[in-house]
Amino acid sequence: MDRGNNSRRIEFVLHGLSGPLELQLFYFAFFTLFYSSIVLGNFLIVLTVLSEPSLHTPMYFLLSSLSFIDLCLSTFATPKMIVDFLKEHKTISFEGCMAQIFFHHAFAGGEMMLLVAMAYDRYVAICRPLHYAAIMSVHKCSGLVVGSWLTGVLHSLSHLVFTVNLPFCGPNKVDSFFCGLPLVIKLACTDTYTLEILMLSDSGLMGMISFLLLIISYTVIVVTVRRRSSAGMAEARATLTAHVTAVTLFFGPCIFIYAWHFSNFPIDKFLSIFYTVFTPLLNPLIYTFRNKEIISAMQNLRR
Repeated sequence: MDRGNNSRRIEFVLHGLSGPLELQLFYFAFFTLFYSSIVLGNFLIVLTVLSEPSLHTPMYFLLSSLSFIDLCLSTFATPKMIVDFLKEHKTISFEGCMAQIFFHHAFAGGEMMLLVAMAYDRYVAICRPLHYAAIMSVHKCSGLVVGSWLTGVLHSLSHLVFTVNLPFCGPNKVDSFFCGLPLVIKLACTDTYTLEILMLSDSGLMGMISFLLLIISYTVIVVTVRRRSSAGMAEARATLTAHVTAVTLFFGPCIFIYAWHFSNFPIDKFLSIFYTVFTPLLNPLIYTFRNKEIISAMQNLRR
């Protein structure tokens, strides 16, 4: 009981991007600019899709859902990281650490499932265009989004239910700018080998299934697109390129981190920052830069 109470009283020290005061101030300005761009870009996409009737389609509904979850993924830790650049002691409470672990896996897991849903939408649109309206109904589309969120939450709870009861009574330094699950587990005052394998299997299985579904979907789409040469297929190729780019940017860092889940690599910090800060900013650019409908709707919104 004492060890459990000590866990609740402990503060974790976050060793993120450290350096002299001048470098910390540069980081503060740099990431404040990036985070502001993430909020503005993703909020603008959600607002544009909601306000433009011509964009009330399954594809853009899923795109706005992706923008919203990207906004959440960047918000669970980035604001605290920015504030910590102005602090000498970068600490977080036990409750705050557990909250970061929960939201991290909930949003990341939800985005995995949402990317699969978007791939399914493109598969139906390109490979079965005559049945698209019947298959991708409003009810089906809403179910895919809700299912993505529920999967992410359940995935996160499966991690948190074991982690929250671990005894923490010794080392408290987390070598990251937020409470990453593998780093926090290693600080527990008990043997966590079995728990580490369980967590790795859970996250690895979810990521592997999502990635395989995406590969299968996009392989079928690529084969279908190559067999056709109409003007509509040119637009399909552009959309497909955007989807594949977004999937690569999201899954690439995740695969590397979880392939060596409980080992320390200097590049881990960069990859964690990449998919929690840079990817949520790149996704709006990827999906809107070559999309004439989105650009036109944004111009109408501005006017």
